[in-house]
Amino acid sequence: MGFFSKITAGLKKTRESISNAVNSVISSFTRIDEDLFEELEEILIMSDIGMVTSEKICQQLRERVKEERVTEPAVIKDMIRDIVSDMLKGDLELHISTKPSVVFVIGVNGVGKTTTIGKLASQLKASGKEVILGAADTFRAAAIDQLEVWAERAGVDIVKSAEGADPASVVFDTIAAAKSRNSDILICDTAGRLHNKKNLMNELAKMYRIIKRELPDADVETLLVLDATTGQNAVNQARDFKEVADITGIVLTKLDGTARGGVVLAIMDELGIPVKYVGVGEQIDDLQPFDPDSFAKAIFSEEQ
Repeated sequence: MGFFSKITAGLKKTRESISNAVNSVISSFTRIDEDLFEELEEILIMSDIGMVTSEKICQQLRERVKEERVTEPAVIKDMIRDIVSDMLKGDLELHISTKPSVVFVIGVNGVGKTTTIGKLASQLKASGKEVILGAADTFRAAAIDQLEVWAERAGVDIVKSAEGADPASVVFDTIAAAKSRNSDILICDTAGRLHNKKNLMNELAKMYRIIKRELPDADVETLLVLDATTGQNAVNQARDFKEVADITGIVLTKLDGTARGGVVLAIMDELGIPVKYVGVGEQIDDLQPFDPDSFAKAIFSEEQ
C-alpha cells in the first residue's frame, strides 16, 4: 500500500467527520455569503482544528473567494483543501545528517512513545543506518522492558540501566556506546512527567548539556509524541512540553483510531511546531513521514 493509500485509510474517521460536515454545509447553500463562512468555521472548530486556526482558514477562504470572484459554493471545498495544505507546510524533515545524530523522544505515558521509538529505529535500520537506543526513561521499569523488546524486534542495540538510575547517566553511556560502535543515530527514550515540570526541565537540561559536551557538532532532534485521540488535550500537552524542551517536531500517533485528526492543524498553526511523523496503524511502516498535500487530500477526498 502506497503512502497516499495508507494516509487515506488511516484518516477515514477524520475524513468522515470533517468532509461530510463540510459537504453538508456547502450543499445547503446556493450562494456564498457570510452565513456560509460562519457555518464552515463552526464545523472546523468542532473538528478539533481549534478556534484560532479555524478563524484563520475561513479568513483566507473569504479573501480567496473575493479575489477569484467565486460565486459557486461547490468550489469552496477544494479551496479549503489548498489552504490547509499550505498551512501545514514547513520544516518537516528529520535532521540526522551528522554521525552520530541524536533523537530525543518525549511524551507522557500511554501516547505510544515506546512504540514510536521502535518503529522509527526499525525504519532507520532498514534504510542502512546503525541505530542504538538509550533507555533513559528510568522511572518506569516497564518502559525499559518495552524498549528492550522493540530493540530486539528492530535488530538494534540498546543501552539501559537499573530502574531509578539517573537518566542523564544513561544518555552518557549511550553516547559512549554510539562512539565505540560507530553508530549513525542514537535514539533516547525520556520520561514525560508533566505533573512536575521543574524536575522534568532540570532532567532534560542535564541531558542536553551532556550531548553538547560529548557531541558538540551533532544534529539533535527532540520529538514530542502526542495521541491524536485526545484532540485539544494534545495541543495543551504540546504547549506544556514546549515550556520545558526545545521541541523540533511532533509525532502524532493513533490517527487511524480517531475523528480528531484536525488537531494536526491546531498544533502546527498555534504552536509553530511541525508534525514530522504520523501513526496510522499498528504495523512498522504505519509510522509515516508527514506530507501536507497527502494529509489535506485525504481529509477532503470523497473516498469513504
